Amino acid sequence: QVQLVESGGGLMQAGDSVRLSCVASLDKPVSDYGMGWFRQAPGEKRVFVAAISWSGSTTYYGDFVKGRFTISRDNAKNTVYLQMNNLRPEDTAVYYCAADSYFGSPQRDYEFWGQGTQVTVSS
Repeated sequence: QVQLVESGGGLMQAGDSVRLSCVASLDKPVSDYGMGWFRQAPGEKRVFVAAISWSGSTTYYGDFVKGRFTISRDNAKNTVYLQMNNLRPEDTAVYYCAADSYFGSPQRDYEFWGQGTQVTVSS
């Protein structure tokens, strides 16, 4: 069964740090997939946060990240991480993990999606 399961969200305070995890069970080894994180704030569209290549050697981020977030992966554990530092109230959103056979795909082309984990940041 193909699935992506996110965890690590919760209620945070401004300035906190948190690491989100995404455990992948896919039809091919997770190392065959580029992975991404996206987020959707209340009343807004889902937007790109970060992506990482198959081996983890290449990453890129949404403009708003500004060095606060880091995406990483451990293919041996079938897990992708999103380390978020210096959280702000505007980071409040549901965070989704996604997988695609290509790296750098537009959001609409990602093949598999998790159910999301809520991150709420209070001021």
